Order: sequence, then C-alpha cells, then structure tokens
Amino acid sequence: MCPVRKEVRDGNVGERPAPEMEVDFAKYRTRARPHPRLKKLGDLPDDLKESTLDLGLDTERGCRAGSYVQVDHSVLFSRAWGKGLEVTSITDAAGKRGRLRGYRWRNLSPEADRFTEQAKRHPHHGFFIRVLPGVKVELPLQACLYMTERGLAQNVHNIIVAEEGSEIHIITGCGSDPGVGEGLHIGVTEYYIRKGATVSYTMIHSWGREMVVRPRSAALLEEEGVFISNFVSLKPVRSLQMDPVVTCVGKNARVRLNSILLAPEGTDLDVGGRIFLRAGECSAEIISRAITTGGRIVARGHVTGAVPQVKAHLECRGLILSEEGTVLAVPELEGLTRDVDLSHEAAVGRIAEEQITYLMSRGLTEETATSAIVRGFLNVKMEGLPSRLAAQISRAVEAADISGM
Repeated sequence: MCPVRKEVRDGNVGERPAPEMEVDFAKYRTRARPHPRLKKLGDLPDDLKESTLDLGLDTERGCRAGSYVQVDHSVLFSRAWGKGLEVTSITDAAGKRGRLRGYRWRNLSPEADRFTEQAKRHPHHGFFIRVLPGVKVELPLQACLYMTERGLAQNVHNIIVAEEGSEIHIITGCGSDPGVGEGLHIGVTEYYIRKGATVSYTMIHSWGREMVVRPRSAALLEEEGVFISNFVSLKPVRSLQMDPVVTCVGKNARVRLNSILLAPEGTDLDVGGRIFLRAGECSAEIISRAITTGGRIVARGHVTGAVPQVKAHLECRGLILSEEGTVLAVPELEGLTRDVDLSHEAAVGRIAEEQITYLMSRGLTEETATSAIVRGFLNVKMEGLPSRLAAQISRAVEAADISGM
C-alpha cells in the first residue's frame, strides 16, 4: 500500500502520495558559520559571483528593482531601489510590529507535512517582499538562496505580498556550491495576491548531485489577481519534490504554472501543482516539459473546479532520451459542479525519427539535429515575463547539458 502524508490546505486535510525517499533530518546540521553582511551587492566575493550567475543573480544595481541574497544561514544583502517596494529578511520583518500579522503561516500550515514543521522548528531566515498598492515594478526583483557548506540544512520561510493593483516580477535562484556534496534545502513560500495584482515568479534551481530539496508553497488570489509561476531545473539533484497549491478566491483570477525539467542519471524530480478554482470566471493552466537522460521525473497536475464558469487546462509532454530514464505524467481534473471546462493532454515518448531525418537533410549532423529538437522542446512560452528575464531563461535552456542522447 502506498504511504500517504497528511497536508493541510485552506482548512482542508487531504492525502497525497508521499515522496518515496525518506529524509532523515538528523543527518543534516542546523548551524552554519556566519558570513559577513555586504554594504553593496558588488562586494559579493568573486567565487560567489561566478557560481550564482546561472541562478540569475546580477550584481549590477541598474538591472534589478531590488535584491535579497542569503548564503547558508546568513543574510548578506537585502535592499529595494525605488518607491513602493519592500525587501527584507523575514526575521527583520518579524521584528517590526505588525509587519507579518495576518501573513505568516496563514496560507500554509506548519503542520502541512514534516518539512514545513522542520522549517517552523529550525528557521534560517528567508525573505519578505511587499509591493504597495498600485505600484508597477518595472525591473525584476531578484532573490538568491545559496548553500556552501557540506551536510547543512537550510530552512527558509518566504512571504510575498502584492497589494491591490500592483505588479512585480521576481526571479529566485536556489542552488549549492559545486563542492558541497550532500545537503538539505527546505523552502516555504506564501504568496498573497490582492485584487487586480500581478505576480510573476521564476525559480531557477541548480543543485548538487547529492542535494535533497523540498520547496513548499501556497498562493491565495483575490479578484482579478494574476499569478504566473515558472520553475526551471536543468541540473542534477538527488531528490526534488514540490507540489505548490494555488487557491483562487476572487472572481476572474488567473493562474499559470510552467515547469521545465531535465533529469540526468541519478536525479529524481517529483514536480506538481494543485489549483483550486473557487470563484466564477477563474482560469488556470499547468504546463510541463520534461526530459530524462537517465533520471526519473513525475510531472503532476491537479485542478479542482469548485464553482460554475471556470476553465482550466493541463498539458504535460515528456521525452525519454535514455533506456534508464522514466517519465510519469499524472494529470488530474476534479469538477465539483456543472458548467466547468476542464481539459488535459499528456504525451511521453521519444524524438520522432522523421524530425531528425528532415534536419539532417538540411545539412545538420544527427547530434546537432537532436540537440536542436530537444532545446526547442524545452522552450516554453512564459507569458508576462520582462524580455530580459525571458532571454535569461532561454540562455539557461541553451546551456543545458543534454547528455545521454
């Protein structure tokens, strides 16, 4: 019988398949050596500048609306440029009376599973981002959560608040130093998207082969709120499991969850998304592109249409480029009333020979033709991104090591 884990979401307790890997918290240290705080982001050590480039961290002030950088358990930098935007550590925000009231652990219970419990019990900062009403933040805001110590646990809790009529684009890079080896990252994130607000949130992950990663997140959307989440994982990782929950409680809210996944040998990715449409005229999409070159991928999607006049579509496409690789697509649609429009499509297979043959007839080698097809497959149109951020994701896809073909 498949084990289950209890989760609390929006006041309801549900059951989902448990991650197959049993994580022993006792293996990982909860204390880290401190890192000095930076006066300016340009003072980041050269080795960290180099290793965080792939995570989207830009140390030039003119390229970002604000920055939050945390290494291990130390907050190195947190600052916003311009009016109407707050960027600080959740620890500092908690020290300001009333700043976190009504937000922390409201949208995601610390009892949701053993990982949220661990983040509550042994917190290691995380960021607090708030956009004031009506403010449109033009440049992306960046956050970087990085690990440099072997055998360390990093448990962060992030809160993002987009007030009524505001707009923000956030790029978060999470990763570890190449020499870290094993470690545990737990990232809890709560989103509060008020009436008419828009949040696009792009996560680029780049971990080591022995890292265990457990993001936990929940978003709450009010009327005409927009939430676009992009997740990119193109590097080896021992085990990554995430299942973000989005609840639309306001009329005409809109959600899109995109994921681009590459699983080399030894990598286990279990990436999902659950969306609850609880107000009329809401819409949702969950789009996955998954390629295995020897690893295991489970691509999940679950949409619940709880009221009439809601619409949703799930789409998962997977490529298997190695005899050892596996892809499992798990689309789930749940209609609780009449007049819902829910659909899904899923396809898993290999590259069609005629595609390779056609490109070879145009002068490409078989290897180049295959590489071009794979990179085209991974290029998902991510709606609503600033052009600079979209170009950065495209570069990450182009630089992906598609081996095992």
